[in-house]
Amino acid sequence: MLAGLLRIRLQPVIYVCLPARNHSRTVGLLLWKIRHTFTAFSREYQLLVADDASTDDTAEVLDLYQRVLPLTVIRNDTAAGYAASLERLLHEAVERSDRPKRDCAVIIPPDFAIPPDALPALVRRIESGADVVVGEKTNREGPIAMRLVCRSQPWLLRPGLRVPGLRDFISGCYAFRLATLKACFRDRTPLLDTEDWCANAELVARAALSARQIAAVALPPGRAAGASSFPPALQLAFALLRTGRRLRIPPPVVPVDRVA
Repeated sequence: MLAGLLRIRLQPVIYVCLPARNHSRTVGLLLWKIRHTFTAFSREYQLLVADDASTDDTAEVLDLYQRVLPLTVIRNDTAAGYAASLERLLHEAVERSDRPKRDCAVIIPPDFAIPPDALPALVRRIESGADVVVGEKTNREGPIAMRLVCRSQPWLLRPGLRVPGLRDFISGCYAFRLATLKACFRDRTPLLDTEDWCANAELVARAALSARQIAAVALPPGRAAGASSFPPALQLAFALLRTGRRLRIPPPVVPVDRVA
C-alpha cells in the first residue's frame, strides 16, 4: 500500500488552463470532455479556469461543474483582458506545483476550437523531454483571407518575434513545463505586453527562450465555433504586424522539433 501511495504522489500533475469570458455555451461541456480525456489518458490533472468578468451565465455554469470536477475558478471582478487572465492562470499553476520540473500547464481555448482529445499528444511530448510544446492548426478552415493571414504568421511577426521552424503561433493550445514558466516569471513580470491572439505568440516566444527542447505537434480540426473568436482577417494581420515591430524577443537557441 505504501508503495502505491508513493507512486501516486510521484505522478506529475497536469494543470489544464482555460481563459474564459462569456463562454457559458461551451465551457461546461468542454470541461466534461476534458475529464473524459484524462480518465482514458490516466494522468493526474487539475482544471484552472479564469472567468474574466463574464456578463453571461459563465459563472453559474462553472459553479455547477466545480462541484463535480477537480476545478478551481479564478474570477476577475472587472475585465482584465485575455493576456492578464492567461498569465494569472499560469502563475496559479506555478505556485501550486511543488515539482515544477515534472508538472506542466496545458492551455486550451474554451470554445472547442481545439478538441480535448488533442491534449494527450502535447502532454506526451512534455513527458518525452520537451519544455515547450506548440499545437499547430495546419489545416484551418474559413475564409481564404483568414487562411492566408494564418499561414503568414511567421512573416507578419518579424522582425521582433521569431521562433524559426514554428508555423502557427496563435492556435491557443500549448503545453509548458512549469520549471520553464517559473524561469520566465522570474526574469520578467508581467510576462506579456500584448493582448488577445498576439499574446499567444508572445507567450510562446518568451517561453521558448528558457526552453531546452521545443516541439510542435499538429492539431486535429476543432468545431467551427472556434472560428468566431478570431477578429477579421485584416484586423488580425495588422495586429500581428504591430506585434512584430513592437516586440524585441530574441529567437531561441534550440531548434523546433516537428512531430507529424
